[in-house]
This record gives sequence, structure tokens and C-alpha cells, in this order.
Amino acid sequence: MKIAIPVAEYRGLESTVYGHFGSAAAFALVDSATMSVEAIDNRDEAHVHGACSPMKALAGARPDVAIVGGIGTGALLGLQAAGIKVYRCIGGTVADAVRQFKAAELTEIEEDGACAGHGDGAACHHSRTTK
Repeated sequence: MKIAIPVAEYRGLESTVYGHFGSAAAFALVDSATMSVEAIDNRDEAHVHGACSPMKALAGARPDVAIVGGIGTGALLGLQAAGIKVYRCIGGTVADAVRQFKAAELTEIEEDGACAGHGDGAACHHSRTTK
């Protein structure tokens, strides 16, 4: 299974899970069976807030799953439309996130668990989990 995880700085399995999908500098693409990992530069990092194109961001990679710290509604719906399930993992390394996913310890994010925005009092649900 291929798993995409946003990271601020790519350091293989020791990369830290980044707090927001769309503004991550890169993604770690992990094969959960072999734990091999490759870097994907975020090809949509400079998008207008709220207008992330997740498949462009992933440079055409087609993971089965994305594990994120947080994600906006548009990016979440785009991934879901492509058949990619999205799970939340707050902090830790890419290796930690994959281990937690394999142990079924992560919660799938639904639309009401997506980030609602930043600044101006807008609520962001990075720490909220939903089923």
C-alpha cells in the first residue's frame, strides 16, 4: 500500500509529519509493505489558501492513503474523489505514522474534521478527530 505523508523537510522515515497538507514543502511516499520511501516535492505549495489541488501537489502520484496532521476541505474532498482515504496523525515521524496506521490507531478524516481556516478567528480542527 502506498501512503503519502506531508513533511516540512524530507528526511526519509525520520521526517516529521507536517501540520497541514496543502502547505507542506514535500511529501514522503511510503510503501507500507517494504517501508521504502521516496520524496515528492509539493507541486502546488504556492496555491491560494483554500484552493489546493491535491493531485497536482502529489505530482501525479496515486497513493492509496494520505496521513496528515491537518487538511482543508477542498484538498480532503479532492483526495476522497480520487479514492484516497485520509487519516489524521498529530506529530511524530513518518515511521510513527505508518506504524500507527498499520495498527489501526489512526482515525479517518471526514469533511467535518477538515481545517476550516486560519486567522481572523476561523476554527482549525487539527487536533479534532472524527469518524
